[in-house]
Amino acid sequence: MPIDPARALAAAPRETRISWTRKDVLLYHLGIGAGRPATDPAELRYVLEDRLRVLPSFATVAGDGGVAGEGAGLDAPGVDVDLAAVLHGAQRVDVHRPLPPAGEAARTSRIAAVYDKGKAAVLVLRTEAADGDGPLWTSDTQLYVRGEGGFGGERGPSPRLPDPQGPPAYVADRAVREDQALLYRLSGDWNPLHADPEFAALAGFDRPILHGLCSYGMALKAAVDTVLDGDPGRVRAYATRFAGVVHPGETLRIRTWPEQAEPAGGGRIRLTAGAVERDEAPVLADTVIEHD
Repeated sequence: MPIDPARALAAAPRETRISWTRKDVLLYHLGIGAGRPATDPAELRYVLEDRLRVLPSFATVAGDGGVAGEGAGLDAPGVDVDLAAVLHGAQRVDVHRPLPPAGEAARTSRIAAVYDKGKAAVLVLRTEAADGDGPLWTSDTQLYVRGEGGFGGERGPSPRLPDPQGPPAYVADRAVREDQALLYRLSGDWNPLHADPEFAALAGFDRPILHGLCSYGMALKAAVDTVLDGDPGRVRAYATRFAGVVHPGETLRIRTWPEQAEPAGGGRIRLTAGAVERDEAPVLADTVIEHD
């Protein structure tokens, strides 16, 4: 059996040391479309090292880009699947404090859950990172593996949320460059689905598709810039379900609904993203940003 849930869940956490530099953060920000227009002071805080602010979504690539990416967890004990059958289903990142532009951390990762969706299995990879000052982030990556369900396991929770109410407070269009996936993959997610037309065809796509985590980062940046006054340090958690693909060269339309702050402090932003050229076909859904 390609997936052995008991063995995968019983495996010891994988522990590694990771590090990153300002160059890694700058490359990641460029990979999600930052720096346009190149002379805009609001953009320069993402792409100039002397004023650098780090988007929390950088946690998904910090260190090597693979452990929290779409190919993550596929070399874990009890997991032996075809990469062409794997799609990124959902992503959540909780940040415990603003991420430093350069640093070192101890990272642990493990398979936290295996769910049976009938025609597919869902693997939940949990990654935690901490440095000398304490916890930095916790990341949950859900990988949807087609054809590997039906083993009689738990179906798992549903991430579906009620639709946001009323018109959005902000609408932001973000162009996806033709070479966006080729640039983003330099942050460490080398899945050929996003670069090789022949591999994309084997996976059922007529051409390579954009990394889900690239769309994820682009949408977070748009929300930070429009709702949070350009301050990524206010973000505490960011979760989404990947509802559809984006093709390089398309345009993301990102809609945001800030919600009333809770009495105890902090607030939430609901967010959707769609592909403009395909009648706003859903790309990100059930998306929530929690913030100070």
